[in-house]
Amino acid sequence: MSPPSLRLLEPAVRGYAWGSRRFLADLQGRPAPTPTPEAEAWFGAHPGAPARTVASSGADRLDEVIDADPAGELGVAVLERFGPRLPFLTKLLAADAPLSLQAHPSAEQARRGFEVEEALGIARDAPDRNYRDAWPKPELLLALTPFRALCGFREPIETADFLAALDVRGLDVVVERLARDGPGALADVVAWALRDGRDAAIATLPELRSAAARVREGAWASTARCVVDLADRYPGDPGTVVALLLRLVELAPGQAIHVPDGVLHAYLGGAGLEVMASSDNVLRGGLTAKHVDVDALLEVVDPRPLPPPFVSGERQGDETVYATPTPHFRLSELTVEGQPVRLDDRGPQVLVAVGGATEVTVDGAVATITSGRGAFVSARATEVTVSGHGRLLRTTTGDPV
Repeated sequence: MSPPSLRLLEPAVRGYAWGSRRFLADLQGRPAPTPTPEAEAWFGAHPGAPARTVASSGADRLDEVIDADPAGELGVAVLERFGPRLPFLTKLLAADAPLSLQAHPSAEQARRGFEVEEALGIARDAPDRNYRDAWPKPELLLALTPFRALCGFREPIETADFLAALDVRGLDVVVERLARDGPGALADVVAWALRDGRDAAIATLPELRSAAARVREGAWASTARCVVDLADRYPGDPGTVVALLLRLVELAPGQAIHVPDGVLHAYLGGAGLEVMASSDNVLRGGLTAKHVDVDALLEVVDPRPLPPPFVSGERQGDETVYATPTPHFRLSELTVEGQPVRLDDRGPQVLVAVGGATEVTVDGAVATITSGRGAFVSARATEVTVSGHGRLLRTTTGDPV
């Protein structure tokens, strides 16, 4: 008997302190509030927290299912492009508090960093490990609720104007540097706040918080409120000074942002579906109780100012596609309203329901995905249709470049 082409998935739930005690439970119809925060639900095959396949014969880890037959589960084309592993990771993310100030490595940086830490003999699950795998981690976040994030450097002259208006003693050197050197100053200011001038940056925080609290209207009001919140949550953390350099992004449900390699960012709050290259490599600079390695972060940060990182959904047939240049993944959305919809053949795919119940038929096998749960469809599938009434988010590999 050939292996099934359709497997229901039970995600691996990760309980970080910044998570929500309601969102994932409410989405899945479980009692809420939960005893402890639930931050992420992983629908993937990353060995750090693989989803489990659900079948009458029992449950298996998705990574082990793929390892047993990479060509059948992934298809030859994906195997040749990415090797014997699912190249993307799909997560539901629910943040009731800010995540760390962080960036992710490029493919070459990840490979090199992983090799160095392997040679040093640092356990892959050690809390002070930076590179848990050899893969990059570009990501896309689609908001399911109102969502706020700091993402990428804004134009330095704008930040200089804001800081000058706050008039905080000790940050005048930052204002002067940003106004004089523009983008060339960004990496140096980050290094000053987090490492070289850390004590001086920390000394500015009480006055910075007070000055930001006085900004209650105008173009900078939202950024000022963010500064106050971070200063209150992370007293004595100079990451709050770095946050001043970053663009504040506010998403409505259905809007998305793309975070490429090297982009400094921090998710502030809200819930969404996150898709990324299948990696758990995070270089942190602050705003967290987790491991911080400023030197490693500075090695990967892209010091250029960026435009707003919004990704617009584009209608393609029955799907809304959130296109990015990342080859590891492609995210699309289907709203299923009774009539069956046939999905195109794009190799292995992960389907996650975020409302209603969707019936999936794969080569004659039928399963129902309920809200907050998912399914894995292997590359051996020849015909995939969805029906019922629900909202379905679909991850496949990106188009070849």
